[in-house]
Parts: sequence; structure tokens; C-alpha cells
Amino acid sequence: MRRVSALAIGLVLASAPALAQKRAAGAAATPTVAEAPLRAHLSFLADDMLEGRGTGQRGGELAVRYLETQAAAIGLLPGAGKGYRQSVKMVGTRTLPTSAVSFAVGGKTLAPKLGTEIVFNNASGKPTVRFDAPVLFVGYGISAEDEHWDDYQGVDVKGKLLIMMVNDPKPTAAEPNRFGGKSLTYPGRWMYKYEEALRRGAAGVLLIHTTESSSYPWSVPANGMSKEQFHLAGPGNALQGWLQEDTARALFAAAGHDLDALRARAEVRGFKALDLNARASVAVDSAIRPVEQFNVAGIVPGTDSKLREQAVIYSAHWDHLGIDSADGKPDHIWNGAVDNASGTAALLAMAQAAVRQPARRTQIFLWPCAEEQGLIGSLGYVREPLWPLAKTAADLNLDSMNFVGVTRDIGVAGAERSSLHASAAKVARAMGLRLAPSTPDLGGAYFRADHFNFAKAGVPAFNVGSAVFSGDGSFEFDHDHGTSSARMVGFKDHYHQVSDEYNPAWDLRGMVQQAQFTLNLGYEVANAAAMPTWNKGDPLGKVKR
Repeated sequence: MRRVSALAIGLVLASAPALAQKRAAGAAATPTVAEAPLRAHLSFLADDMLEGRGTGQRGGELAVRYLETQAAAIGLLPGAGKGYRQSVKMVGTRTLPTSAVSFAVGGKTLAPKLGTEIVFNNASGKPTVRFDAPVLFVGYGISAEDEHWDDYQGVDVKGKLLIMMVNDPKPTAAEPNRFGGKSLTYPGRWMYKYEEALRRGAAGVLLIHTTESSSYPWSVPANGMSKEQFHLAGPGNALQGWLQEDTARALFAAAGHDLDALRARAEVRGFKALDLNARASVAVDSAIRPVEQFNVAGIVPGTDSKLREQAVIYSAHWDHLGIDSADGKPDHIWNGAVDNASGTAALLAMAQAAVRQPARRTQIFLWPCAEEQGLIGSLGYVREPLWPLAKTAADLNLDSMNFVGVTRDIGVAGAERSSLHASAAKVARAMGLRLAPSTPDLGGAYFRADHFNFAKAGVPAFNVGSAVFSGDGSFEFDHDHGTSSARMVGFKDHYHQVSDEYNPAWDLRGMVQQAQFTLNLGYEVANAAAMPTWNKGDPLGKVKR
């Protein structure tokens, strides 16, 4: 643990008795989240003035300054030494149009067009990358001991360009629960595939895009990779990106293979990686800049002389997609009101309530940066935690909250992996709520928000109210259910669009309800005799903290 972390904990524990004694008098039995401050924070954070709170942009700097001043005004203790900011050093990379990848295969050269047939970036931090490498098809690119699956078995991929499928192997009649059944598992996520290729020393990695397997059209990776990409400072793939399906089909055909037949073979356990007898010539030119961003952390010290050394974390990322060149467009600010000014504002309102009534364990309010860039801020946190992970009871994350109205139930997808599910059920009953029914996680939502980095590090964690995050409309609304549910489902048309803007007419009672449930659950965990535990057999429970 870093020196600043030890200093932060020392300040908190030294201050805890005095703060607890001061706040105990006249404090409410249960801290209550108020709508007025939540709405005020939300309207400001989503305002055009903050320019979409972009990573590496002025709007992001304004958001951080706002959060740390509000944390101080509320009465949170600094969570990062003497201040509220935790530095996260990263690299910004923009692929330049001079970049190209070509394939020498079957006596011909294929040169996919950048943007329409291939997209990629460079995460190595080097402005110029040049290499030639043999090309391998490695199926799903998954090595999973629990599933007895290894697409890398018997092959050395060091220095080779890997082509692979997204998602994970489909369930079969004989194995209906293989790789989570209908639900997507982490090895199916593109982030895992990039990570595994890097771990094995591959020269680069390209994913085959299909709308069905990716759950989004080609325009999503194409538009995303046309913008600046961010990575934690340090080692990264020299080439990582996507091949459009027809381009991949042409490449495989030139190598004498049928892509569909190979994909079918890759569904069978024991698949062997295939050398395509092709060579890739790679030239990546990138505009590189060092970027320092900040997680913001504030603390409410615990009151118990022993338990205050343990902590519950509430998290919500402050960033969105920022501002881009107008290019004649009337609106070029990606305000991110629901995603995630809502969660950012909710944490401020929750903290304002929590400082009036500390719990037995310490409570940490954490606003990670650069979530939209691949959960970078939370990854930076777990690599250099401000509080020991072994003494972190749980992370309760808020991302894209309920802006529609009061519900009769609450989403807790992912909580079933640990004892947090039983705690959530207890809190829900006390609030007169039901837990939303569990549904297959088709899009891998559990792996797409900041709590997942905590889970990977061994901390029980989930995204509270994940039915909103997934936009599946599974909440039971207390008033005019049909219309309210349609509005919630309709948010997918505004997700990561400039139209995700704050509306003063929003009924925020549901957002307050969701924030109150999260805070109540945090207190249930913070006041319990023991910390939460992973369920026996859950792979995340095997991580040593």
C-alpha cells in the first residue's frame, strides 16, 4: 500500500472518535437521502458548462474540482492523504490516418480500409509501431481452467498477430450452463481478450465483429476508435482492434478456409489454434500524450474501535464522453446526464446524509475517473488502493440511475455471487421492496461497470439497480407502469448519445429511492458483525486479497 494510503487511514482513524461523538448527538436513526441536493448536483454536472466531463478535457477537470469542493463542504474527510484526489496516470492515443494493416496471404495482398473494414489503436505508448508477424486464428481466445477450456493449448503465440471471436462458447444440450449458459462471462468480453493476448506476448490482436456476437453494429467500434483512446500508463498491446466480418471472411477464404466452418470448430472443446499461413504487415502511427486524471475519494470514519479499520465503498464514475469538434453539428456535447451524472450526484447526496450518522465501519465515497475508457479509474484504484483491499468489505456501485419514478422492486444483478444478496433482500424487505427477478446477463453488464474491478480484486461488489443500467425495463413502477417502463427502455436510444441530457421534469423520486436503498445496504454491511463473503464455487471468490 502506498504511503499516501497509510497517511489517509491514519488521519481517519485518529479523527474517528471525535467525529463520531460530535455527530452522534441529534443524529437521525437512519440517514435519509434528500432529493433537493441530488437534483441540484445532477443538473449542474450535466450542464453544458461541464462539456460532458470528458477524460483529458477541461470539463473533466471542472467535474473533479466540483466534487472535491462539495466533498469538503459536506464534511467528508480527505480520502487520499491530505486531499481528495487520487492520481491516475494514463496515456491518450489517437490513431492517425497514415496507419495501415495489410495481409500477404494465398499469393495476394489484402489491405482493409481503415474505418470501414478495420479499426485499431496502439496501447503500447509508442508513437510509431512497425512489425510483420504470422497470423493465427485462436477461436475465442479464452483460457479458462474452471471450464476446462484452452484455446492457447500447445501453441506459442509470442510475436504473432491473433484473430479471434468475441463472446464465449455457446451452451449445448449436454452442457447448458457452459460459460454461464445464456449469460455472457468475463472471458467473452473484449477487454479480457486484449488482456490475455498481452499476457501471452502476442504482437497484436484483432476481434471479428458481428452485430449478433457484439450486440452492437460496426459503427460502435468504428466511431469509438476514431476518437482518442486512453490506457493506464505501462505495457499494452501494440495493435488491438476489430475486423469487419466480411473482411475477415475474405482473409480466411484467401487462406483456403471457410470462416463459418472454423467458427463451428472453435465451439468444440479441444479446438487447436490455426496458423493461417498469412503474414500481417502493421504500421500504426499515433498521436500520444500523457494524461493525468483523478479519482475523488472522501471518507466517513467508522465508530467501532476495531471495525472502523474496515471499509464499505460506494462508487460512481464522474466521467462521460466530453466534447468534440462541432463539424457543423448543432450539439457536440455528450452531457451524460443519466450516464453518469446521476450516480455522481447520488453519491454526493448520500454522503451528505452519511456524515450525520456514521456507521461502525468506515464508509468511503469514491468517484472513479475514465470509466467510459475501459474502467481505468477503478482499475487504477485497485492497483494502488487508498484502503487495504483485505479490509474492504464491499463496493456498491451506481451507474445510470432511475430517472423515471418510484418502483416496487430494486435490481441487484450480480449480488447473488456473494452474501450481499441476502443483505440486499433484508434491506429491500425493510423498505417494502422486492428484488427484481434475475435474468440472463446477455450483454455482460456485470463486467461493464466499475464494481467489476473490485470484484476481480476479491472484493464483493455489484452495480445497484442494474436493471436501469441494462435498459431492459424489468423494474415494476409504482405509477403508470406501462408508460414508465417504456420510458426506461427508451433510454437505450439516448445511451452514449448527445441526447442524454438533464430534464428538469424528471421524477427523481425513483433515483432517491435507489440511492436510499444503496445507502441502507451500505449501512447493513457497515454495521454487521462480519464482512460479506463470496459464495462457495464462485470464481471471483478465489481471488486472494
